[in-house]
Formats: sequence, C-alpha cells, structure tokens
Amino acid sequence: MFTGLVEETGRIREVTPRGPGARVAIDAAVVVDGVAVGDSIAVDGACLTVVEFDAAGFAVEAVAETLRRTSLGSRAAGDRVNLERAVPANARLGGHIVQGHIDGVGRVRDVVPEGDGCLLTVAAPPEILRYVVEKGSVAVDGVSLTVAGRGDDAFTIALIPHTMDATTLGEAAPGRAVNLEVDLVAKYVEAFTRPYIHTEDRP
Repeated sequence: MFTGLVEETGRIREVTPRGPGARVAIDAAVVVDGVAVGDSIAVDGACLTVVEFDAAGFAVEAVAETLRRTSLGSRAAGDRVNLERAVPANARLGGHIVQGHIDGVGRVRDVVPEGDGCLLTVAAPPEILRYVVEKGSVAVDGVSLTVAGRGDDAFTIALIPHTMDATTLGEAAPGRAVNLEVDLVAKYVEAFTRPYIHTEDRP
C-alpha cells in the first residue's frame, strides 16, 4: 500500500522489451535506501516489484497488462517518474490509501497558472470519472491530490508550488497521459450497494 506522497522523482535509464512486457531501469537515490529484491515501489503510481537494484537505482519488470493499462508503455529513457516505496504499517498516512493499481489513463487538458501554483484539468473516461467527487481524493501519476472541481468529462486539481517542484506534475502539459487511481472506498461502496439499487430493470 502507498499514500500518494512522492518521495523523489527518478529518471528512466533504459527500457528493454521482454516479449510482450518490458524491463525498466530507473535512476534513483532515496527509494533504494533499504530496498530489497521483491519490494514494491510505485512508479508514476503503478505498483511494481523490484527485480534488481544498486546504489544508483533499480529495475522492475512491467508485464503486458501493466503496459496496456498505464502510461508506462509510452515512457522512454530520460523521462522523469514519480517514486514512492510501500508504506510500513506503523507509518503516518499523510495522503490517502493508494493501492498502486491503476484504474486507467487520463490526459491533461489544461494547465492554468494561479498564483505560485496552478489548476490542472485532466480528462478522464466515464468509468473513472464516476468515482471522482469534488473535495474527494484521487491519485494522478501516484500523487495524492484533492479534487477541486468535476465536469462531465474531466476534473480539476489545484497544485501547490511544493507539489509542482517535488513531482513530475510541475512539468505537465496539455496532451500528457497520466495514470489515475480513484479512491478505493468509492469502489467498495458501489460494490456493496449495487444489489440494493433499484432500476427500471430491477424492482
């Protein structure tokens, strides 16, 4: 489990195709401290398993499903990525509960400067947007954020200067693909209440 509080941004060193998947090597400094093979690290919000590491970084294996369902399939050597180690059970939950299971990919629609920060609007598919509510939580490229507003096909978040400096969202531009994970609680509530919801087809 993660909290959506990015520990550092790393840089992709190399992407090596492995059949339908790929091996991704990432330069990093903070998240390799105390890491072991088999540990989980969120890369732009996607929970991936460390298969190799050294003092300069680590490598993960991304299967075909991960490449299809996340933006990692379009990332290349030199790209910066947000990194977070799995949170220990006794740590403070500073963001919100983030599984590292990407629900889908959105696309940055607009970036509007506002003071020292900015308003970032992200277009999202209906199957994701249905779980997004104003003042609720959403993870964008692994960053825990509060929804400032929601439209019919997009939502807006307000980025503070720290978030822009400490994550890759500070360099987001219209058209950029971003990984989205909605609040886990919303999905459970829907699943538990679905049998009791009356529709035209169900009395």
